[in-house]
Amino acid sequence: MHRHCTRLALSPCFLFEFGGTDSSTPGSFTLANQLFACKSIDKLISDSEEPEHRLKKTLGPWSLTGLGIGAVIGSGIFTVVGTAIAGQKFNTSSILNAPLADYLVHHAATLGRPGAGPALAISLVLVAIVCAFTGLCYAELASMIPIAGSAYTYTYATMGELIAWIIGWDLILEYAVSNMAVSVGFAAHMVATFSWFGWHPALRWITPAYLPGGLTDLQNNVLYAPGWHFGFNLPAFLIVLLLTVVLVRGIRESAETNNVMVILKIAAILAFVFVGMRFIHPANYHPFAPEGWPGVLTGGSIIFFTYIGFDSVSTAAEEARNPQRDLPIGIIATLIVCTVLYIAVAVVLTGIVPWRTLIDDAAPVVNSMSKLAGTTKSALLHWTELAVLFGAMMGMISSLLVFQLGQARVWFSMSRDGLLPKLFSRVHPRFRTPATATWIAGFLVGIPGGILDIGTLSDLSNIGTLFAFVLVSIGVIILRRKQPERRRGFRAPGGLAAPILSVVFCVLLMSGLPILTWLRFFVWLIIGLTVYMLYSRHRSEFSPRQLGPVPNAPNKP
Repeated sequence: MHRHCTRLALSPCFLFEFGGTDSSTPGSFTLANQLFACKSIDKLISDSEEPEHRLKKTLGPWSLTGLGIGAVIGSGIFTVVGTAIAGQKFNTSSILNAPLADYLVHHAATLGRPGAGPALAISLVLVAIVCAFTGLCYAELASMIPIAGSAYTYTYATMGELIAWIIGWDLILEYAVSNMAVSVGFAAHMVATFSWFGWHPALRWITPAYLPGGLTDLQNNVLYAPGWHFGFNLPAFLIVLLLTVVLVRGIRESAETNNVMVILKIAAILAFVFVGMRFIHPANYHPFAPEGWPGVLTGGSIIFFTYIGFDSVSTAAEEARNPQRDLPIGIIATLIVCTVLYIAVAVVLTGIVPWRTLIDDAAPVVNSMSKLAGTTKSALLHWTELAVLFGAMMGMISSLLVFQLGQARVWFSMSRDGLLPKLFSRVHPRFRTPATATWIAGFLVGIPGGILDIGTLSDLSNIGTLFAFVLVSIGVIILRRKQPERRRGFRAPGGLAAPILSVVFCVLLMSGLPILTWLRFFVWLIIGLTVYMLYSRHRSEFSPRQLGPVPNAPNKP
């Protein structure tokens, strides 16, 4: 058989009929065939073993679990938890700010989103159940397809090139925007640490150049008016560049660095929990669910997106020593550890301060400790505040590390398939890491992190995450039907219950995001489809240019 025919025959999506095409006609391999052409799982694995594209296999279950915890317990437990408890308030009523589902039911604008209050503990349990369904799907696919790229690779093997491109483009947005926000959050906590030690650097070098809401101090004095000013957030930029150097040097060194930060971060979280328990006021738990079930569900939708660490675990599949066994362990262990820690922080936080005081607080854990230390004059609280600050920064560093690692490896996979320029799949000759993609990712995140206040743009990361979860769950259903005989190191229990419930719950959570987020997401996808049609599809290995003419099948007697 012709070598190009062999490549296409491996596709699990289509059985190509060559007899009905005319090899002399340009474009006889149609665009429709290319858009829905799937890579076989065997070919994905064989491509990853080519010497020039091979990554070093050094990660075990402990390192993979550490990567997952490093991503999940990053900025969310120190920042987003306050918004999930107290909700969001907007200055003006707008249809664009209304959650999609709420607008479809009430056809009205909104001034905010309700918070869960002390009932965030219930929200976290519900979200953990949803994440478990999705995590089981990721674990099954990761054990079948142990290739870098995560959701992008899984969709290429199950739904074809077009959907794979869409999810790859979606993951670029998810990782990049998320890390821009995390880098800005890290800088804010770094400045708070400087303040604890009595050092106050020049304001222009520790604040973004663009401040849409302006900047005030604790006494509400205006430091910067809303808009642009001369400045650059150096801590945000430098931390991204420092981690880029670590990632280029090697995945094992990166994982070891992350493991140290995860241990320090968990220690700081436990210090907050055990010290804070002594200052809990039971009256703060009443009413337990002040906004009722709408608040519980909304709080869950806000906090849900800090659970995407298990997605980052699967992006490192090619660097796992025994991916069929270790990836499911890393994913499930990540969910269990992070859920317990989240619930502990939520219970203590809502017990030491009234839940309403957390509204619009970007650093609720640290600020609550500071307020409590100021009112009680407790030396123990004062020093615990420093430990929490240190833990928060370690959390954000580990989150940045994992997502920068994942982002570079998604680009690496897309480049290896021809959908991005080949420079993204260059492997460092000494360290065997995707060095070029890692450096580009570092500057792409670091420079905007120094200039911009990301704000509500982080919702784009949320919708991108849920969209990836939906497609991964659908991929499990497709492979169960098309390749039931293929070996699975791990199989999600309950038949098709896990992937179906995962799809249903993720779509419901997507419907809870603002209409403006949906519009921005669609604009990003349109840009991505334009890039695909003008560049990527012409350089894909499934393009007619790469395949050449497809020969006619011999006539049947």
